[in-house]
Amino acid sequence: MTDPVAYGIAVLALLVAGFAAWHVVRDREFGNPLFYAVCVLEIVLVVLLVGGSIALGSTSRDVDGILFVSYLVTMVVIPPAAVLWGIAEKSRWGTGVVVVAMLTTAALSVRLLGIWKGAYA
Repeated sequence: MTDPVAYGIAVLALLVAGFAAWHVVRDREFGNPLFYAVCVLEIVLVVLLVGGSIALGSTSRDVDGILFVSYLVTMVVIPPAAVLWGIAEKSRWGTGVVVVAMLTTAALSVRLLGIWKGAYA
C-alpha cells in the first residue's frame, strides 16, 4: 500500500461522491452514468483487495492483518450496497446514500494507509 494508491482511490471515491451529489442537487434518480462511475470504483477496489492481500502476505512490516483485510473487504462491500439502496429508493435520497457511501470509502482508503504504515490510533 503506497501513498499514491491510497490517495488515488480516495480522490476517485470523492469524484464519484461529487457526481452523485450533483444528482442529488439536480433531484435526479440513480441512473446508468452514476452506476458506471461506481462500477469503475468497484473494479479498482477489487484490484486493491487482491493486491493488498498479496502485499500483506509478502511484507515484513508489523501490520495487523485481520484489521487490514477487514478494511479491504469493507471497502469492497460498501459501493454495491449503496448502489442497491440507490436503485431501490426512488427519491433523491437514494442517491444521497451513494454520496455518503463514497465519502466513507474515501475515508477508509486513507485510514487503510495508516494501518499499513502502523498508525493504529
